[in-house]
Amino acid sequence: MAQRRAPSAAVIGPARVDRRTKDLIPRLRPGDVAVIDHEDLDRVAAEGLVESGIVAVVNAAQSISGRYPNVGPLLVAAAGIALVDGVGGEIMTSIREGDVVRVEGDRVVVRNSWIVTGQRQTIATLEEQFQAARDIMGGELERFAENTLDYMRRERHLFLDAPVLPDLDVPIAGRHVLLVVRGPGYREDLAALRQGGYMRDLRPILIGVDGGADALLEMGCQPDVIIGDFDSVSERALRSGAELVVHAYPGGEAPGADRLRGLGLAHAVFESAGTSEDIAMLLAHERGAELIVAVGTHSSMVEFLEKGRSGMASTFLVRLRVGPILVDAKGVNRLYQRGVRTFDLLLLSAAALFALLVVTAVSQPARLFLRNLWTLLGG
Repeated sequence: MAQRRAPSAAVIGPARVDRRTKDLIPRLRPGDVAVIDHEDLDRVAAEGLVESGIVAVVNAAQSISGRYPNVGPLLVAAAGIALVDGVGGEIMTSIREGDVVRVEGDRVVVRNSWIVTGQRQTIATLEEQFQAARDIMGGELERFAENTLDYMRRERHLFLDAPVLPDLDVPIAGRHVLLVVRGPGYREDLAALRQGGYMRDLRPILIGVDGGADALLEMGCQPDVIIGDFDSVSERALRSGAELVVHAYPGGEAPGADRLRGLGLAHAVFESAGTSEDIAMLLAHERGAELIVAVGTHSSMVEFLEKGRSGMASTFLVRLRVGPILVDAKGVNRLYQRGVRTFDLLLLSAAALFALLVVTAVSQPARLFLRNLWTLLGG
């Protein structure tokens, strides 16, 4: 993690440039300067930037626009990473990959020439903007609710109709399904499920939604199914042996299919409205899963706004449909208690017997006691 520094202190590093923050993060190395165009920097992207060890973020857009209170910029500033906001879109072509960039206060200097000026953010300025966004949240909430109701009228078939399911070889019926989205808290939830014994003892079917497949691989787990539009999943995950299901939108548009065809990978298609995590839940439910355990899925208005969605009709309808078998990973971790196995009891008994034999071998009073006991019992 970057060291804290004074807000006006100059920082220098090689530039890494990409309009899509999630595509940039895997290329970042400690000491880099990330040049992005990301309005309302979301939490997951911010966590990725912080973990990469960069020294500065230069954002063409506003990291917090004020539409809603997003914590991503605060995470970046709290890590001591210099953050310069609102420098304008021309920065994306003015800075080349690998250029040495110096951030001095609110100025961005490249090749020893001043390029642009933005707003050098601090925790204080960001907290002020965050609070202002919270104060006007009511209007955004009203628009979000209206959009949700409008979408519900158009997408109600998600709840009423039986979807046309893709063919899968993975046997889901009667099994637990662990559905992983690379959303807020996914690492902690996955680690807790592994450490608590849930994944080892129940061996759930593992479904990764786009980048959720890489999250599983990072934890040393092999995904059984990967579903999504495949814009944020690595080729390593795609070639991991999992069954691949492309999310096609109503009308048949399936941008992820082009990538898989280019890689020569077989895949099925699932056409449905809504988000990829919605249709992953539908797939598990309709294939007869006993329980769906969700990791990193989105449910709050802020999380949906961070994903760029103006409503949550599909998610609301799908959760109504799968609700009886859907639980959050945090709840499973708290409720799941691994029973004591017979092997564990045998191991404990053997250890106790071994300790008794050792004590008897080295202790004369213990040997005398056992000899007398043997005589008393008529041995």
